[in-house]
Amino acid sequence: MDNLKEKFPIVDEEGCVVGSATRGECHNGSRLLHPVVHLHVFNTAGDIYLQKRPEWKDIQPGKWDTAVGGHMDYGETPEEALRREVREELGITDFTPEFIGKYVFDSKRERELVYVNRTIYDGPVRPSTEELDGGRFWTMAEIREAMGKDILTPNFESEFKRCFGEEAGLI
Repeated sequence: MDNLKEKFPIVDEEGCVVGSATRGECHNGSRLLHPVVHLHVFNTAGDIYLQKRPEWKDIQPGKWDTAVGGHMDYGETPEEALRREVREELGITDFTPEFIGKYVFDSKRERELVYVNRTIYDGPVRPSTEELDGGRFWTMAEIREAMGKDILTPNFESEFKRCFGEEAGLI
């Protein structure tokens, strides 16, 4: 189960810390803006790795999502959070992230300042058995087929279209 008392930084839309709140406060509909890091992992064949969210997650349980997604801890930089989350979720330490950009993800339940990164990686992936229900590489055809069918998280779908979609010719 997620630790609802875990402290997150509260930020403005530029990423400047303006306060702090717990996970529970950030996810209870307050829509306090808090930062998260995402890493999209592609292999050299052009497939993309997705994680399966466990059923116990408080948001989007059981759906397929970005390879790595995690909250920044209070006092952590986006780069530190990214390295920590990638190590914790996929067991990967030897990767070179490419920063794509940041944007505000806004839903009825929460608001996140998302720092989007990508990497090309062909090494071993060891998904955490404590944090994930596994994961696998998906072809672009599989991604297209799953879009809009409640298989993928809405956040992944919108971010993928925004960052890697039609302009990149991937979907």
